[in-house]
Amino acid sequence: MSFRFWRRIKIAPGLTLNLSKSGGSLSFGPRGAKYTIGQRGQRGTVGIPGTGLFYTSKLGKRRSRRRGASRRGSWSSREMPTVRPEDRLTLGFFKRLMTAKDEEALVDGFRELLVGHEDKALTHLRKATHLADGAYLAGYVALRKGRLSESARHLTTAMQNHRQLGRHFAKYEVAATVTLQITEEVDADVGPTLRGVLLLLVEVYQLQKQRQPVVDCLQRLRRLEPDDVVVKLSLAELMLDAGPDDPSVHRQVIRLTEGIENQTPVHTGLLLYKARALHGLGLNNAARTVLTAALRRKKGRPEMLMHALRYERVLVYEDLGQHKRARKDLERIYADDPGYEDVAARLKVS
Repeated sequence: MSFRFWRRIKIAPGLTLNLSKSGGSLSFGPRGAKYTIGQRGQRGTVGIPGTGLFYTSKLGKRRSRRRGASRRGSWSSREMPTVRPEDRLTLGFFKRLMTAKDEEALVDGFRELLVGHEDKALTHLRKATHLADGAYLAGYVALRKGRLSESARHLTTAMQNHRQLGRHFAKYEVAATVTLQITEEVDADVGPTLRGVLLLLVEVYQLQKQRQPVVDCLQRLRRLEPDDVVVKLSLAELMLDAGPDDPSVHRQVIRLTEGIENQTPVHTGLLLYKARALHGLGLNNAARTVLTAALRRKKGRPEMLMHALRYERVLVYEDLGQHKRARKDLERIYADDPGYEDVAARLKVS
């Protein structure tokens, strides 16, 4: 899977426990600069908060100096002073002579992103779009800058050259992770892969209100990985937005969510849409059962997702005539978020 969903448990300021399918790891450091110890060894991560771009390098254990060594003794390779990530990405004069212009521009784009200069980075990356990684990053930065047509153009280039994605990130030890809002309640981190590019294109096309290209990208993603729950979640949201009162859409969503269990926040989001589809078909008892099961697992679920599940159950309870239960859920949502949807009006709270 090209999508990694991380659950981060804050232990103390600057200290975080990261849980993922690959196991647990412990990170500490200020936001934007982390040191991580996990199953894959020790590594340092430096990035610009909010950019989605991180520089990572594996770190070995420091060797202790031999007894009697003078303070002016030589450093071992593992004891060399730390070099800033942006300095590592500065090509020297002779290296530039031997580096292709587009690759040189890509490295310059990496470096500018690492120090937070998005406009300068985009200027460099536009010269590197013949490289898949350059097109991917140019498309991402253009999206962040609201240049949607340009973003779509670069991402389409990255999609066409997807077999080369990641090559230059690996060469220069740069890890680019983009956080995308899959639904209002669920985010996903995606990397420079075909799936990552397609999901970015989905984001661009949705902002451009181009529904058919969105569907085309999601259908291609489904062909790549039929059981990809992120894609299913995106499709379910798209279908219900387009046809909220269409019984045929409700049936499609129910088929799409067949066999889904509450394993991750993404699965929980799918259960929410399954319940909405069941509710839309008038199968209120079935919808209530799905929602109640989904609400039992709270750990690691975004608060907004839990509110959405509970609010949907309010609507189901009301249709079932179970108004006391509906009010109980409304009061619980109001206690956490008084401004959520029309909860205050339903409770008649001024």
